[in-house]
Amino acid sequence: MLSGIKIVEICGIGPGPFCAMHLADLGAQVIAVERETSTSITGEANAAKNSLNRGKRSVVADLKTAEGRETLLKLIEGADALIEGMRPGVMERLGLGPNVCLARNPRLVYGRMTGWGQSGPLAKAAGHDNNYIALSGALYHSGSAGEAPSAPITLLGDIGGGALYLAVGLLAGVLNARATGQGTVVDAAIVDGSAHMMQLMNGLRGRGLLREERGTSVHDGSHFYATYRCADDHYIALGSMEPQFYALLLEKLGLTDDPRFARQWDAKNWPQMREQLAQVFASRSRSEWCALLEGSDVCFAPVLSPREAASHPHMVERGVYFEHDGLLQTAPAPRFDGQRVVPGPVPRRGQDTEAVLAALDRGDLTAVWQG
Repeated sequence: MLSGIKIVEICGIGPGPFCAMHLADLGAQVIAVERETSTSITGEANAAKNSLNRGKRSVVADLKTAEGRETLLKLIEGADALIEGMRPGVMERLGLGPNVCLARNPRLVYGRMTGWGQSGPLAKAAGHDNNYIALSGALYHSGSAGEAPSAPITLLGDIGGGALYLAVGLLAGVLNARATGQGTVVDAAIVDGSAHMMQLMNGLRGRGLLREERGTSVHDGSHFYATYRCADDHYIALGSMEPQFYALLLEKLGLTDDPRFARQWDAKNWPQMREQLAQVFASRSRSEWCALLEGSDVCFAPVLSPREAASHPHMVERGVYFEHDGLLQTAPAPRFDGQRVVPGPVPRRGQDTEAVLAALDRGDLTAVWQG
């Protein structure tokens, strides 16, 4: 779907590489510019292969040298977009800021991925997903009253608020450049994206479904939209919001005539009803609840680990997970015309350096991007 879109990625950690992988999954041609070696957040050297580089070409370049900078500038001359995830000011100090790069290619979309953004009092401070989504308000309603807020932080921060917003921004910029001939700078900040994702939740306030006090709203306090522990210490997730789904839940649980559950939206009784349902779900194993509720309109699902999810019949039929190079990976999404997208192979670090540099020297742009 993105065939013909050319992207140069300056490799970093987290959302930038994921964004580039996502675009490569969808058909974009991506050249990942990597360091000779890199270290993980634990200080250890990273492996020669990185699954986030699937479908990309891998080129090693030292951007602190004149030679490395010139290699990057030559690459962006034929690119539609650049992805970088440095702290604000770093690319400028390297001599590779937006002004320099856009001078080489006025149609370039310069994508900047940060946590706090390119401006503001916190712009140059260090941070991680949990910090960004905490400040944006996205973490606040995760968890129950009396508990510390908890959420799948990387999914909500790096991926949801970061990588996917950068991807949309880049594609919007490329469309604009093709129409106008002018590139642009995309400032994608996780704190912005995760706040923007709250718009749906914030819209619930006007309907009285989202309250300021944690643990008193539908998503963090009700008994019909919650996660419960089972007898085998596994969990299930319930989302029986609509009246017809709630009525079916009560029917399945044999609680239709129980007056304690007659008033679904009586919020003052939610804690009591939640405790009573907790006792009900603790009486059977997760597999027993799956046998009774899964596939019905109760709005039910077991809480699975990624490894368990990979073997679930629904996920197997849709081909959501696969194994490659000994790693469990997820298939590209979304699908087009009902067809699964097949991701490209994972390159070794720097495996395309020699070929790409040679192609640049002879001006063979086709070989630069496609080999």
